[in-house]
Amino acid sequence: ETDGVRMADNRKVAADIGFPVAMKIISQKIVHKLDVGGVKLNLKTKEEAKAAYRQILEALKERKMQDQIDGVFIQAMGQKGREVILGMNRDAHFGPMIMFGLGGTYVEVFKDVTFRLAPMRELSVKRMVGSIRSYPILKGVRGQAPADTKIIIECLQRLSQLSCEQSEIQEIDINPLLVYDQGQGAQVIDARIVLK
Repeated sequence: ETDGVRMADNRKVAADIGFPVAMKIISQKIVHKLDVGGVKLNLKTKEEAKAAYRQILEALKERKMQDQIDGVFIQAMGQKGREVILGMNRDAHFGPMIMFGLGGTYVEVFKDVTFRLAPMRELSVKRMVGSIRSYPILKGVRGQAPADTKIIIECLQRLSQLSCEQSEIQEIDINPLLVYDQGQGAQVIDARIVLK
């Protein structure tokens, strides 16, 4: 078994992190990891981690993409939260354009995103967050606690600052940023940075 050592290592890493874990491919060429079978979630045992690793490799072999991955990343499963997307694309004429909206797998379906030029002040960021159609989800609906919009605002401000200070960064995608209830912060689940 050529991947025996790597499988054993993956099971040990997963056990060291503590279950449940998520497993996803690391690739500079594959952007949408989920679409190619490169993501496995909520793995609860060493056996599930081993099976998930094999399934990822098989899915990539079927698509003849096995040479396009650099490895497999294992991380603790995030708690449930609201998924948002943060991003930046450097326009040749206007400079860094910051993006914010509903994230996760729904971003391409609902296209509920908004854009602003960096640098942005706090008031501009607050207006940006409040301008998406799905903002009521962040405010809390049907007895749900409001999301931690302060952390979203802070993340967008930091993204704006980073974009202005680091001109070699062409694009940034943080999708999803998992936002928890008010005062409980957020967690980056997946991110991608493209340099010039």
